[in-house]
Amino acid sequence: MASISRDPNGTKRIFFHTPAGKRKAIRLGKVSVKTAETIKTRVERLTTAAITNDPIDNETARWVAGLEDSFAKKLSGAGLIPERNRVTLSGFISDYTEKRRDVKPATKTVWQQGEQSLVEYFGADRPVTKITTAEAEDFKQWLIGKGLAKYTVRKRLQVAKMFFTAMVQRDMIPKNPFNGVQVAAVVDESRNVFVSSEDTKQVMQWCPDAEWRAIVALCRYGGLRCPSEVLSLRWDGINWAANKITIISPKTAHHPDGGQRVIPLFPELVQPLTDAWEAAPDGAVYVITRHRSQAESPNGWKNSNLRTRFYKIIKRAGFKPWPKPFHALRASRETELVERFPVQVVAAWLGNSPKVALKHYLRVLPEHYEKATQAGAELCAPNARLAQNCAQKVPAKNGKVSQASPEVLGGQRFCANTCETSRDLATPQADGEGFEPPDDLRRQQFSRLPP
Repeated sequence: MASISRDPNGTKRIFFHTPAGKRKAIRLGKVSVKTAETIKTRVERLTTAAITNDPIDNETARWVAGLEDSFAKKLSGAGLIPERNRVTLSGFISDYTEKRRDVKPATKTVWQQGEQSLVEYFGADRPVTKITTAEAEDFKQWLIGKGLAKYTVRKRLQVAKMFFTAMVQRDMIPKNPFNGVQVAAVVDESRNVFVSSEDTKQVMQWCPDAEWRAIVALCRYGGLRCPSEVLSLRWDGINWAANKITIISPKTAHHPDGGQRVIPLFPELVQPLTDAWEAAPDGAVYVITRHRSQAESPNGWKNSNLRTRFYKIIKRAGFKPWPKPFHALRASRETELVERFPVQVVAAWLGNSPKVALKHYLRVLPEHYEKATQAGAELCAPNARLAQNCAQKVPAKNGKVSQASPEVLGGQRFCANTCETSRDLATPQADGEGFEPPDDLRRQQFSRLPP
C-alpha cells in the first residue's frame, strides 16, 4: 500500500514499496489532496501490477500515457513504468509510414502530404502527448483558411486521425484528439463528368499513335484504372477466341482474388487493341510498353505522367480538359454498362462494389430525364384515348331520346384529366322506376330460391 506524506512547506510525497521491498518516495509538489489521492491510487495499481507481473488496467494505462514527461520520469525511475521515449510528431509519422508494407507508394504519397500539413502547423519536434482536441479543431480551421479544396481538407483530417489512432493503439497517447473533429463528406458534382462515346472517338483521332488510342479505349470502353491497370495489361491476358480479357489490378492485389478480374472483350476494344498489336515491338509482353520503365520506379505509377500528356491530346481535339480525365472515362463506361447489365455484374467487371459504383462512378444524364418524360407520355396515352372515346356523343335511344351531352353520360360526369366518373354529381334516371325491380318481381325471384 502507498501513503501520502505532507511536508511542512506544503508539498506532498507518496511513499510505497517496490517489488524488491525497498521503500521509495515520489515528490508531488504543492498539489491538492484530491490530486494526491488520485496519484496514490494509480501508484498502488502500478505497484501491484509490477509485483504480480500482470499488465496494468486500461484506465491506468491511459493515465500513464497522458502524464507529463517529468512525472513519468519519476515513475520510471522508481521502476513502476518503462522509461518513456520522447516521441515527436514527425518522428512517429515517418517511422509508422516506413513500417507499413501493406499499402501502395501512391497511398504513402497522400500520407506524406498529410504529414507536411501536420508538421507545418504543430512543428516537427512537437511531442505527440502535447496535442489537444482544441488544437486539432484549430488545425482544421487552419487548413480551411489556407484555401484548400473541401475534399483536400477532408483527406488531410482523415490522415491525421489515422496517425493518432495508431498512437492510441500503441499506448503513446490516452485518446485521439481528432476524434472530436467533424469531417463532413464532400461530393463535388461539378467534377463528375460524363464523356460521351462520340467525344471519345474524336479525342482518339488526335492520339499520336496506336498505344495512346489503346490507352484511351481501355479506359473508356474497358473501364480500366489508369495508369495502374492499363500499364499492367499483358498480351497473354487477352483471349481473342473467348472474347475475354484478364485484368491485373495492382490497387486490389491484397484482395482475396489477388487483384485479377475478367472482363468481356467489348466490340469497341477490338480495333484499338488490334492496331496496338500490329504496332507492338517483337516480343512485347505488355500492351502499353512506352511508359513501363517510368511506372516501375520506386515512386510507383505517379511517374508515368500520362495525365499531362492526355490533357494536351484533349485540347488538340478541341475540348476543354475535364477534371479527373481517366477516372471520368472509367465512370462514363460504368454508367453506360449499368443501363444494359445488372449493377453487380458491372461492378465485378470494373473491380469495385455496387456501393462504390453508386457513390463515385454512376452519373445522372440528361437522357435519363428525357427517357422518364417519354415513358410518362406513353403511360398517359391510353387515358387520353379513353378520354376521347368517352367524350364522343352516344347515339339516340330508339330515336326518342336526345343525344346525351359529352359532359354527362347516363347521369355521370366525365373528368377529362383522370378518366374517372363521379356518380354523386347527378341523380341517376332509370325510366322513372329507379334501379330496384318492382315488388311483384322481387317476390317472384325470392320464391324461386331454395329453402
